[in-house]
Amino acid sequence: MSKLPASVAAWQTRGHYVQIAGFDIFYRDIGPRNSDAVLLLHGFPSSSYDWHTVIPLLGDDKRIICLDFLGFGLSSKPKNHSFSLFEQADIVEMLIKQLGIKRVKIIAHDMGTSVTCELLARRERQLLRMSIQSVLLMNGSVHIELAHLTPSQQMLRSPLATFFARLSSKLTFKAQLKKIIAKPVLNDELDAMWALLCYRQGKARLAQTISYIEERYRFAHRWLPPLTRLDIPVLILWGKKDPVAVAAIAEKLTREIPTAKLQWLHQLGHYPQLEDPAAVAEAVNLFLG
Repeated sequence: MSKLPASVAAWQTRGHYVQIAGFDIFYRDIGPRNSDAVLLLHGFPSSSYDWHTVIPLLGDDKRIICLDFLGFGLSSKPKNHSFSLFEQADIVEMLIKQLGIKRVKIIAHDMGTSVTCELLARRERQLLRMSIQSVLLMNGSVHIELAHLTPSQQMLRSPLATFFARLSSKLTFKAQLKKIIAKPVLNDELDAMWALLCYRQGKARLAQTISYIEERYRFAHRWLPPLTRLDIPVLILWGKKDPVAVAAIAEKLTREIPTAKLQWLHQLGHYPQLEDPAAVAEAVNLFLG
């Protein structure tokens, strides 16, 4: 098992593992238990650690829950697994139930916005076991037809995916990341992302974990219509210089969702929470307030 940087090892030590459907799911549960929970959902190919610099800026009055999806970060990464968005949504629901939480406010980034779409579809069908109070969507390819996938993402969806994943290195990974962020991120952060990706043979799972993109196309009919009927507060918080989940996605979501408000992070790219944690935390605190 690959060695984790000290900061990530400390993050792991402060967290917990829960067995869900036979897999180890890593999560953090931070803050007072008597308040509504703020649920932070991460993206591909990273982990809940993406939020580690934002969380301390959200104040001591909120209960913050974050988890590593199956196949990501510190959670189990089973071989020959589907890693479906439906299963990720199941895991979120089961974790929230086990923690005894009834109401959540969701903050979602990248792939996390896709999991959120499935949770919202269940909510509309009255199949959800928790109450979603509000949603903040950040730089995710909800409208996948508008997204500009990176060369790495395209390779991972090709017949050469397994070979490409095996050849990928920290150097190429960091080079790709630097192309999709607009404001420089500390090298330590990029090292941590790579270490978490490689942990528990995660690099070998990339061709499977990226399969959620196919589901975005396949289940658009399930996930997009409920957004047009949402009746809870929604903030579209978007790094405007994102070359992947482009600005047009944010604009389309704002037009479609009746309750949505759009807030640009003008100088930021695909990872706003890493590029400018203070700006993201300020927007989140204002929205939650």
